[in-house]
Amino acid sequence: MNRASTPPILSELRSSTSPAIQVAALRSLKNEIIGHGQKKEMWIGLGVLEPLARILNSSKRSGKKPFRDANGLSHHPTAQEARSDEEEARLQAIIIIGILAHGGPAYLTPLNAAGVVSPLLAILSSYESAGHTVLATLRTLNTIADALCLDTQNTGYDHDGLYSQLYQERHLTSVLLLVSQSSRSSVVQEQITLAATLISKTCQEEKQRNQLVEIGFLAILASRLASFIRATGFAASSSPDAVLKWGQSDRHRLLAKSNLAPILECIGTILKDSRARSTQFLSLPAFASLAPKHEAENISSSGQNAVARDVYQPQSYGKRNTLPKPIDHLLPQLPGSHFRGTIPQSSNFPPLGVLGSAAKQPQSARTFSSALEEFQNQTLGSKEDTEIILIAWLIYIVRVGDSASRLTAAWVLGILHRNGFTGQQREVGYALLLIPILVRMLDKDSKMSSETRCYHNTQTQPLDWLIKQRAPCVLAMLTIDNVDLQRAAVDADAIKKLSQLLKESDEPLPPNSSALLWTPEPAQSDQKKTSRGITALGRNGFLPVALHAIKTREAVLVALTSLASLKDEYRKAIIGEGVVPIVIESLRTCKASGSLNTSNDSSDSKAQTPTALEYPTSVILAACGAARSLSRSVSTLRTSLMDAGLAKPLFILLKHPEVKVRIAATAVVCNLVLEFSPMREAILEAGVLKILGEHAHSEYSNLRLNAVWAFKHLVMTASKSLKIACLEELGPGWLKQIICHNSDDLALTCGFREREMSLETPITMESPNAAGEQVDLLNAVRVGTRESSQGTEDDDEDLRMADSIGALSRRESEYRHNTFHMHNDKSPTMQKTLDPDPWSQVNTDDSAVQKEGLDFIRNLICGPDAIEMIDYVFHELGQDKMFDILMSKLRPKLTNAFSRGRRTAEATTRQIQPQPEIVISVCYILVHLAAGLPRHRQLLISQTELLKLILPLFNHTHREIRGCCVWIVINLIWVDDKSDEQSCKSRARELMKLGFLEKLETLKSDEALDVKERTKTAIHYMSTSLGG
Repeated sequence: MNRASTPPILSELRSSTSPAIQVAALRSLKNEIIGHGQKKEMWIGLGVLEPLARILNSSKRSGKKPFRDANGLSHHPTAQEARSDEEEARLQAIIIIGILAHGGPAYLTPLNAAGVVSPLLAILSSYESAGHTVLATLRTLNTIADALCLDTQNTGYDHDGLYSQLYQERHLTSVLLLVSQSSRSSVVQEQITLAATLISKTCQEEKQRNQLVEIGFLAILASRLASFIRATGFAASSSPDAVLKWGQSDRHRLLAKSNLAPILECIGTILKDSRARSTQFLSLPAFASLAPKHEAENISSSGQNAVARDVYQPQSYGKRNTLPKPIDHLLPQLPGSHFRGTIPQSSNFPPLGVLGSAAKQPQSARTFSSALEEFQNQTLGSKEDTEIILIAWLIYIVRVGDSASRLTAAWVLGILHRNGFTGQQREVGYALLLIPILVRMLDKDSKMSSETRCYHNTQTQPLDWLIKQRAPCVLAMLTIDNVDLQRAAVDADAIKKLSQLLKESDEPLPPNSSALLWTPEPAQSDQKKTSRGITALGRNGFLPVALHAIKTREAVLVALTSLASLKDEYRKAIIGEGVVPIVIESLRTCKASGSLNTSNDSSDSKAQTPTALEYPTSVILAACGAARSLSRSVSTLRTSLMDAGLAKPLFILLKHPEVKVRIAATAVVCNLVLEFSPMREAILEAGVLKILGEHAHSEYSNLRLNAVWAFKHLVMTASKSLKIACLEELGPGWLKQIICHNSDDLALTCGFREREMSLETPITMESPNAAGEQVDLLNAVRVGTRESSQGTEDDDEDLRMADSIGALSRRESEYRHNTFHMHNDKSPTMQKTLDPDPWSQVNTDDSAVQKEGLDFIRNLICGPDAIEMIDYVFHELGQDKMFDILMSKLRPKLTNAFSRGRRTAEATTRQIQPQPEIVISVCYILVHLAAGLPRHRQLLISQTELLKLILPLFNHTHREIRGCCVWIVINLIWVDDKSDEQSCKSRARELMKLGFLEKLETLKSDEALDVKERTKTAIHYMSTSLGG
């Protein structure tokens, strides 16, 4: 018996002229393929997508003007309106497309070939589409977006792909109108949820996020969020009686019905990685309604999108409004002993007066808002804490909301924190109210992780999967470079729970996770699959369970990196959990048997393990970050990391084809080539010098930076032969070029038009700490300048590596404080400052490379062979050229600043002072030169122009620069033996003639004790030399 060539259902879909018959055929097809993977593939092969696409394209606008309600929003027909057979056929076709897309990434290729995405989006744009049709379309588009998450071929960016089609202005406007609907019907509310979720899943690039802001999508989301805040009685205009009238059960019931999580998820997706968008979000008029009436009137009459101020903000220093606030009734009281900033920290004893002040005002019963006000009054005076209501409300949601709302609210808090919009005054709330909840989310037996339902029925992954992938990332955002929040996380047992999650991600996958049903057709591997239009499946993507393991591993590695960034005891605790082998294994790039991809050539259901594959770049980068943080400890370098075999996979990564992997691997090498590292010799024998030399000559500024950084660490206290080999590998000519190169002039020459052009730059590495190691591991907040590279050379290395982070932490805190003051300013200058353009990024990277190049010279000419190396450096770089370079780094620059808009011939001269970090490096080079032989001191004293440039530095605000200047004087008038006495007197007279003695007199009462004591020594030596 022969099988029919064309099934009756397909014939009816292709040739039927009756819509009713088509509807019946579509329903039969839907019932046949739902939940049956083989039949889905069979119908794709029979060409069912062609008639389905034709049915979808039959939905055309009739040309009627769209009907809008009283709010000016688009209106879709309600569910009660009768659907025609044509509309029913389109609805069934939409559902069938969603069922096929549920099959995974393999179905994306035929769906794109059939062109079904464009008509689906057109249905959203049609004002005549029924509500249920729009709802089904949104569900189908979300299913396609879920499949794209598992896709490894980036088919979403194809011409007919979802990413390319959705982010066209007409389609984004349609989604915007859907989110703007004001009806309270269940259909409309689900449309709003699905539309916001669709944006969250598909918005992956900066260009897309900026598009959403430009069309007003962020403003609509802010309006919906403000309505949630008012509904929970959290607005500043709410009276305490109105707040108390709401019971906790009422609020919980309201939050459960509000579908808050998709809105917060969409807000976080748009805000992440941008301080400018965060500023604009906090400055939207929607939040002005949260202020009291008189405050809102002031905001509306100003004509600017100012942020709503807190009604209870103290009007003058020392004056405090003691009326109860809505915040006080919804958040618990906070103990004052945990609030940093109210009482200075002391090593053993509290400062005088604390007990007396505590008796006057008990600290144990302070409310959340009063703690914030006290901090403001004591440190910032009348600083405008404009986002206090939003931040406190998000903390409240984290405490009482459902699992999805908790997670997304914490995520938004983490994004605002990393973007610099929550200062130190928030740390008490984060440490006591937020971080413990985040850590509890990771518990296996917690209420949140036990939920197995899907996230708002729009995700293919269970909510507990999302919690394991997102909670560690939020924890990392909050704790990076913040020792207080790290302590709160460690006290909540975060290290143990994160380590357990990391071990779980390394377990074999379930045996049935990759099992495929038997088929009589011969299997065809992904590599042999070729596109055959709309009748063949594409390549299979990741298994959902495997992708979950990968994302969980990446998130946990990032969180452990954050916790290990500052304190050595936390690094030891992480190593004690036995996760170092998993970290090292995550650096492997060689593919072994097994894969996380679904494959048609799998003949059995043998269990797979995530370690048996080549990890994605994101996991390798996270593992490099963890290795970098753990390698900051001397003890871990000498034991755990060496025993686990870190050097071998890391050396392979130095030659990785992707530049961002090479950048991350080179950053780890910076810590492995220090003098106390036991892996230093092994890495040198493997030929790391040649690789670092190639990286130092790279076109990528960050790769150059890390390579020169590694060279700097290599030559510190190294042998003479190794120092010479490093300089030869780097190249004297190239060293002079990277030190002298300055892109500021290039940027000014190119003008503003070129600065607005897109400049493809490599992924930037993070800001370094004062010891010379990379610190910021989340690619989020970037510090414009870098701290000095090294402390005193006789300090303990381990303590230096740990304690020097404090300078960077203070820098970041100061940056957040400055950003907080700036977020009321909506000028274009402020926006460019928050989100630097590519040229400013290039300038920052070039300055960092210059600093590391100068520090490389500094380390070359110090140590046991310093005398010989000074002569060698003069010979290789050129004596006169080297002094010219040093003078150029100390000399202020004069630039012509053109007016905004059109460039004109009129320009104003602007003087730019050299960066403190560059000045410190130059001064230390001069200190080492002056510590050489008498002929080196005579050579330096003859550089009159250079010495004149040093004189103003005695009044510099940076105390290390002032200290270096004093050390230069001490070394210049040092007497080696009696034969040098007359030369020393001559040098002292020359220094006095130039005015150095007067400058030393001004430092006798310097606020820095070290500078003051060194100044006494210098004046004594000067007096002795001049008096003799």
